[in-house]
Amino acid sequence: MHFRCQKRDLVEGISTVQKAILGKSPMAVLEGIYIETGDQEIIMRGSDIDLSIETLVASSIMEEGRIVIDSKLFGDIIRKLPDAMIELATMENNTILISCENSEFNLLYLNAEEFPMLPEIGNREKIAIKEDTFRNLIRSTSFAVAQDESRPILMGVLFEVKNKVLNMVALDGFRLAMRSEYLESNEDVSVVIPGKTLNEVSKILSDKDEDLFISFNDNHILFEIQNTKIVSRLLSGNFIKYESIIPTDYKLQFKVKRAHLAQSIERASLMAKDGSSRLIKLNIENDRALITSNSQFGKVKEEVPVSMDGDAIEIAFNANYLLDTLKVMDEEEIIIEMTSGVSPAIIRNSITDNCKYMVLPVRLAR
Repeated sequence: MHFRCQKRDLVEGISTVQKAILGKSPMAVLEGIYIETGDQEIIMRGSDIDLSIETLVASSIMEEGRIVIDSKLFGDIIRKLPDAMIELATMENNTILISCENSEFNLLYLNAEEFPMLPEIGNREKIAIKEDTFRNLIRSTSFAVAQDESRPILMGVLFEVKNKVLNMVALDGFRLAMRSEYLESNEDVSVVIPGKTLNEVSKILSDKDEDLFISFNDNHILFEIQNTKIVSRLLSGNFIKYESIIPTDYKLQFKVKRAHLAQSIERASLMAKDGSSRLIKLNIENDRALITSNSQFGKVKEEVPVSMDGDAIEIAFNANYLLDTLKVMDEEEIIIEMTSGVSPAIIRNSITDNCKYMVLPVRLAR
């Protein structure tokens, strides 16, 4: 193997594939980056078996070949080299020579035969969606993915396409996040994508108005983002029937400025006694939301004007759950619906009907 490429291109390729490499692995080859020469480009791949990322890097190819090289050491070396053309060539005794201006490194490499290939996805119709749209869908839902491994299916996000509408849903037992977008697709799909995969996909997506393509088989999902492919295992099992747990009735509905509410909750939560739950109380009456929190250090009171329709309600929440939701919403004014102090609250946009969030309250001691 012998090729040359610009440092910036090689660094970008390394950073992309390293997102799939865990570090320490029972298989030494999975601690490395797979590199193969192509047609005036090199193919780079990282994998932890469950998640694989492959990208193309523009290069001048002098000799074909393929190797696996230690991910961390290779990445550290390339990032420290001057911003210039880098040349790599395999030598005797399973070593590769890395040259850039006045710097030379000799590294050992591994046999590429043992490195896993990308799983075959098949020829099902690909779903096209804009990169910036999908990035926003991930941001709007993945924060509600469960971290508790006792229910593995909830560690993923439901990706559901029906009647040309994509619904992405995540829930962790304390809150639910749902975001919808119209899709020009005839596919009907219902799969659960690991939250970890979506977080890595989000890091690779740009803010551009360009299409990414998504395809499936029974066990895997493939994302094609310009010159990069991301293949992940899907989570097995049935996702919770989320429609049945979202309340449809309410006794109180109020409109409020999202930023004003979020800022008040954030300030009130500073006084919360328990740092992990950051308990705050809301008393909604007379077109105002009174937000309070007490601890051994003192107490705080915040007042936010609202436009309410219905009965007054006193309710308590984990401030973190409310703030996580308010931060990902994008309309200036939102609607919150409640039934009682012990029933879930529903939060949604006031204009665009493309998202719905459910947050469970904390029961107050009487």
